[in-house]
Amino acid sequence: MVAAVWCAGMLVLIPSLTMAAELKISHQFAESDARHELAVEFAAKVEKATAGAVTFKVYPSSALFKAGPQYEAMLKGALDMSIFPLAYASGKVPELDITLMPCIIPGVDEGMAWRNKEIGRRVAQICESKGMKILTWLWYGGGIGSRGKPVILPADVVQLKFRAAGKMFETMLNAQGASITSMASSEIYMALQTRVLDACLTSAESFISYRLYEQLEYFNTPENYSIWYMCEPLVISMKTWASLSPDQQKVFEKVGLEMERKARDDAVAANKEVTRVFKEKGVKVHAMTKDEWQAWEKVARESAWKAFAEAVPTGKELLDLAAK
Repeated sequence: MVAAVWCAGMLVLIPSLTMAAELKISHQFAESDARHELAVEFAAKVEKATAGAVTFKVYPSSALFKAGPQYEAMLKGALDMSIFPLAYASGKVPELDITLMPCIIPGVDEGMAWRNKEIGRRVAQICESKGMKILTWLWYGGGIGSRGKPVILPADVVQLKFRAAGKMFETMLNAQGASITSMASSEIYMALQTRVLDACLTSAESFISYRLYEQLEYFNTPENYSIWYMCEPLVISMKTWASLSPDQQKVFEKVGLEMERKARDDAVAANKEVTRVFKEKGVKVHAMTKDEWQAWEKVARESAWKAFAEAVPTGKELLDLAAK
């Protein structure tokens, strides 16, 4: 059996996986991370459901590919699957910045609801047309850490040296008077220690795993509301997807959907855990209120959302769909 897939304007025939095949799942997260556990559990469930016809090897901690290059690897067929922050592909697919947009959602449940909304269907279609298919939706939140003073409202960022975590966040914070410094999450600790940074945005997990509580005095936790959410779904290369038999595709979709309850619960738990850890470490923790979140949403609309609508041909349409 063969499957047909369009690649670079040509129809390519790919043998279907009618015999045992090992697929590669790559991600950037540590083995202790819930996202790694999700990948491992997905693999185990699919292996069982296919009676071993499809097996997996999971590569955590960027052991196979660095975070960004995973997208190109999936396009080329060098990588089968990933837990992949979609905005990492925005250099080639600018529409995907909608999935790391300030205040695009206030919490985990609003993000997980995208699967059954037009905005989610549109994002899924964009992904599939650009080489990857979403199997399990996953949204992770982030907080705001600072030293010297807390960052509660947009006006608090004025003159702070900020690590923003995402192009649209850089746009918003710069418009509010912050000085932006771009760097990987792994570099934040040293930048805070050497006073290169005053404040940072990153995921709840990174705040813990990189021990940023050792360098921060204040933390605006994502436990109730957060301005920073990133869509990081479990995705499969369209080349690999085309190589699966119809029955195998049904298994992948069924297991992917089943995993969303775990994905949601893990994301909520992560937001609570970072609150607990930072309080335990003596950092002054603030839980964002709805009124505060709405103040951030207002400046997000006037800066990042405006820039996205102007720069991306379908930007306004995507923002309108996300607001529904």
